[in-house]
Amino acid sequence: MSQIDIPSQFDVLVVGAGAAGLYTALCLPESLRVGLITKETVALSASDWAQGGIAAAIAPEDSPTLHIEDTIQAGAGLCDRTAVEFLAQHAPSCIQSLVNLGVAFDRHGQALALTLEAAHSRRRVLHAADTTGREVTTTLTAQVLRRQNIQVIQQALALSLWIEAETGCCQGISLFYQGKITWVRAGAVVLATGGGGQVFAQTTNPAVSTGDGVAIASRAGAILRDLEFVQFHPTALTKPGADRFLISEAVRGEGAHLIDNEGRRFAFDYHPAGELAPRDVVSRAIFSHLQRTAIDLATAHVWLDMRPIPADKIRHRFPNIIKVCQHWGVDVFHEPIPVAPAAHYWMGGIVADLMNRTNIPGLYAVGETASTGVHGANRLASNSLLECIVFGAQMANIKLENIGLSSEIPLLPLRKFNPDPSEWHIQQTQLEALREKLPRLVWESAGICREQSRLETAIATIESWQQDFAALPLSQFLLALRPVEPASFDLPDVERQLGLWAETRNLLDVADLILKSAAFRTESRGGHFRLDYPQPDSNWQVHTLIQTNHWWKSPLLS
Repeated sequence: MSQIDIPSQFDVLVVGAGAAGLYTALCLPESLRVGLITKETVALSASDWAQGGIAAAIAPEDSPTLHIEDTIQAGAGLCDRTAVEFLAQHAPSCIQSLVNLGVAFDRHGQALALTLEAAHSRRRVLHAADTTGREVTTTLTAQVLRRQNIQVIQQALALSLWIEAETGCCQGISLFYQGKITWVRAGAVVLATGGGGQVFAQTTNPAVSTGDGVAIASRAGAILRDLEFVQFHPTALTKPGADRFLISEAVRGEGAHLIDNEGRRFAFDYHPAGELAPRDVVSRAIFSHLQRTAIDLATAHVWLDMRPIPADKIRHRFPNIIKVCQHWGVDVFHEPIPVAPAAHYWMGGIVADLMNRTNIPGLYAVGETASTGVHGANRLASNSLLECIVFGAQMANIKLENIGLSSEIPLLPLRKFNPDPSEWHIQQTQLEALREKLPRLVWESAGICREQSRLETAIATIESWQQDFAALPLSQFLLALRPVEPASFDLPDVERQLGLWAETRNLLDVADLILKSAAFRTESRGGHFRLDYPQPDSNWQVHTLIQTNHWWKSPLLS
């Protein structure tokens, strides 16, 4: 990639280029200089992988009130009603904004086509075949690239927030870019980095989803919430050698059946709604059924049979699913698809209000990395893309107090990291081993079903790994850097090596946060299920709150 000089100061820095980051950048006032930072390219995000669609009450027989009630019902007692009302009431106008920008949703004649997904009481999910996320992000990216006030900085890695010591305000970030660490000042920083699915061995998330925003904000003293609540998607393609490709819930909404090896629709044994029960229920139904019937749980799966859906409808609605399944040797028109649950969406995140503000002045969070209160303990299907758009739109109202501050950044001497080649090879081997072991540990101990002794063992292991990580020479060099101190590296393949270091650090922190939150909540609710506490407990109708390694309960929610 060609060398691009980046300014030392922006009015606003947006970290992340999925739907939340892209739409935020577009909605920020055009008078502001905006830097949009992405660690890969603008085309690689979890939003891009979103198949099902985006929910909005736009049908005559639907209403925001029904959308609100469905969302709160799915959220298992932990939704913030004010936030849910805000989401559902703004949904129709945000859909219109997307249409105006050029997003080509499917239509029936002139009307926007709507499908049904689990736990929705009406057809209200807009879609673009089965690649809705890609259609939305592609359209938003094209708009962003046209904007004169937005500078896209690709293959750049945000390492830490730059907090002003005297005021506690966020005034920028440290950035690893083109082989060097630099400090970039900003009047505001918006974290829109998505989720952390890569902390689990089985996930539908892309490789970039390593929980960066939550980890970076946590280290800076941001308040986090409800990190134990992870949504496991029930139906990910499960074939040897294949990524866990998500088979959209819309497939079941259109009439596909879940069956076991005997061809029986077993989901009704666990819930009267069968395949269309909430995701956590369907995931646990599959998990429980496999525990009873499978020999090897690591490769076990059930079957998703699309044959009850008319073939023409499959071709029209699910062309990408047809293509991916075909690539892995599954003909959806003549045989069922092997599926099993995988980590999909993180309900918790950085606590943010309706204007996306966090407890750190100058720091905002939007999308999956935020916890606004709209998802509660279990997200309603297709509310995630909607959250990115509704809350991204609020950034049009940003009030910046730091605009016009001096852009002078003190010039400190450049520090160089120049390791011994033999030691460096050992260090890289240790890093790669950590990166490989960690997701397996978290999947086994904090996956679909959890219990105290396994959680405690995993926490002790993660803490030991964190100590090993901190002792690495590269860690000692990077963690000793002072604010505004630049650094360079005399390393082969430096981008990959620094990326591996930063993502491993973030995943270790995220694993620690999820495991300790799961151990803290001694009940089962929504996306958090404890074998040793299998029922919801009214005393736990509270949020889990975390700040600088301190866990506490919110007041009881009504």
